[in-house]
Amino acid sequence: MELRVEPRATAHVPWVLVIGVLMTAAVGIYNLASASRPPSSPVWTSQLLYLGVGIALVVVIALVDYRLIQRATVPLYLLNIGALIALKWFGHTAKGAESWFVLGPFRVQPAEFMKLTMVLMLAKYFHDDDRPNQPAQGFLRLIPAGAISLIPIGLVLVQPDLGTALMMVFTAVTIILFSKPTLPVSIAFGLICAISFGVLWNDYVREQPEPRFTVLRHKLKKHQDARISGWLDPTSDLKGTGYHAMQSKIAVGSGGWGGKGWKEGTQTGLRYLPEQHTDFIFSVFAEEQGFGRCLMLLILYGVLLLGGLGVALNAKERYGAFVAIGICAMIFWQVFENIGMVTGLLPITGITLPLMSYGGSSMVSVMIGVGLLVNVSMRRQMFRA
Repeated sequence: MELRVEPRATAHVPWVLVIGVLMTAAVGIYNLASASRPPSSPVWTSQLLYLGVGIALVVVIALVDYRLIQRATVPLYLLNIGALIALKWFGHTAKGAESWFVLGPFRVQPAEFMKLTMVLMLAKYFHDDDRPNQPAQGFLRLIPAGAISLIPIGLVLVQPDLGTALMMVFTAVTIILFSKPTLPVSIAFGLICAISFGVLWNDYVREQPEPRFTVLRHKLKKHQDARISGWLDPTSDLKGTGYHAMQSKIAVGSGGWGGKGWKEGTQTGLRYLPEQHTDFIFSVFAEEQGFGRCLMLLILYGVLLLGGLGVALNAKERYGAFVAIGICAMIFWQVFENIGMVTGLLPITGITLPLMSYGGSSMVSVMIGVGLLVNVSMRRQMFRA
């Protein structure tokens, strides 16, 4: 494999995107230094190492010939499918889920990399299926895309990792909608959303005599049911299922406009926040830095996403455009869900905040995605007529 780049390609490096990513990652490490205060281990030092690995990967991926990545899409997809299957026999079980491989001092979460390879595989399918005389995607043409998405989503769901599976669903749907589906397909998506809201209303909101008729609720596991009911009625079980959500909202609200100061957060210091260095890292940031800096963090994410969408807009062929859209969707839905759950707007699903939450797999997978965006942007001149 030859690593090289033409001089004219460097003019197309998306510096706004790159700067947005580095600034967000720097804020994340600064915040982790407070979230991982004693007696916990200083995880921010490990995060700094993961960021360094991620930056190196961005550079390597940017230098790889674009067409080589495209040709390697199918092997990478199958390799990640194999890794998810292997978790059943070789995976490490933590908190009831078989989601990690333990390699000495490191833990690798295949689902984080599966999200990326699913995006690459969907991009390859829509690129290869390009029909200029039939630009819209009907039901039959979307069956392979559905299979490409549902196989890894199902494998992640049985770990069980509902949060990651939902993020993969939202990412896949975003890519499919970007493929210009026909009107009947769009109507079908709308009906699915309407039916989902109807099931939620019937199972959790509608008053009805006992025994209640439920469509899905009786099939959920106890902790999954508790998260949804606690989300819709936050005060129903403050000492049980609603405790963590309430502590998170207290932390976010108590930060006010200016925050309590770095390492001065009481909810963080007294360890009322669960998983404060991973899932609830935004709560730590909101308590200590305040609403004003939270807005600045959201602006940084906005810069990152706008930079990625700019790459998609300027891509000169379908594969690159779909890759860019998929990576932007992957990051957007994680940010949306994580901040939504810690502020009580969405149910708690155990989703990390990209570039802010501690975790090697999360950091490296996001940086690989950034490397792909840089690659697509730098090589867009290869496909000009």
